[in-house]
Amino acid sequence: MATNGTGTGDGRRLTRRGLKTRERIVAAAAELIFDRGVAETTLEDIRAAAGVSGSQVYHYFADKQALVRAVIDRQAAAVLHTQAAHLDHLDTVPGLRAWRDLLVEHQRTLQCRGGCPLGTLGAELAEIDDAARMAVARGFSRWEARIRDGLQAMHARGDLPAHADPADLALATLAALQGGLLLAQVQRDPRPLAVALDAMIDRIQALAEHAAAARA
Repeated sequence: MATNGTGTGDGRRLTRRGLKTRERIVAAAAELIFDRGVAETTLEDIRAAAGVSGSQVYHYFADKQALVRAVIDRQAAAVLHTQAAHLDHLDTVPGLRAWRDLLVEHQRTLQCRGGCPLGTLGAELAEIDDAARMAVARGFSRWEARIRDGLQAMHARGDLPAHADPADLALATLAALQGGLLLAQVQRDPRPLAVALDAMIDRIQALAEHAAAARA
């Protein structure tokens, strides 16, 4: 049985101490998987890194797949948390550009290593673990929704033309981001990410200028 966010491998709810232990296991697993990938990370590796026994791992997670899904949920939450202050201000072109700068500078700081925590997991697991694929898809949907919220606010104010579709623009922006992250990782250069995001934000700015001209 898969565990839920606050349960054990057999579905029982956790104490506060149990939640801390579970989080330590997930955090250790997330770090190892980010560095090595899922296939090259064993439960023994995770047990040792978290400083727990094998029985404790299985107390909280029915199997490795359940633990990997918890890692996916953690990485999705971490991505959104890291960007939270900027995601709240994607309803203006300057706000979009500030978000772009954050993402590019983050890759520069990491020397473009590791790629997107969600995208990397999706690429490794999508064809071999359908439950993991859907967990990654949910994470991307949450990310896309935050981008869409800002663009919908622009649209509602009339800062985008009536024919512009905020949902399509948000999806295209996330796709540009993911493609840019992959190329940045492979090339060890943040430029592909910067160029991809600039192209989308330039498109949104052009639409905003069109809407402003129509109002004038």
